Amino acid sequence: MKLNSLSPINGSTKSRKRVGRGHGSGLGKSAGRGDKGAGQRSGFKRRAWFEGGQMPLARRLPMRGFHNLFKKDFQIVNINRIEALGLKEVNAQILKENGLIRSALKPVKILGNGDMKSKIDITATVFSKSAKEKIEKAGGTATVL
Repeated sequence: MKLNSLSPINGSTKSRKRVGRGHGSGLGKSAGRGDKGAGQRSGFKRRAWFEGGQMPLARRLPMRGFHNLFKKDFQIVNINRIEALGLKEVNAQILKENGLIRSALKPVKILGNGDMKSKIDITATVFSKSAKEKIEKAGGTATVL
């Protein structure tokens, strides 16, 4: 017994279609490809989204909304979450390690939700006005990258 000689017992495999083998086979002459045109030629590849010349779905549907190519996506962290860490110094790497942001490489914005009681030095891309005031009021520093 060899791997290449194994076959399923229940006969669940079909033999392949042998096209272009004469009129009697049922798939002779044009081999099931129709008559004339690019689709009958060898080397023709139809795109997966091709709809037979019908107006494609992407063009039938109306365009909606607007997508700003220059939008900056910030990862948002509130100062109450930072204070809960209980650290003296915080940056993007520390925020990632503590699970407050997903990536240390993407820009981080600090927002002023909550109260700041301890002195913390925070380094981030952007600070909201209220966050900066609360951090400096508590005696910490807000350093912009």
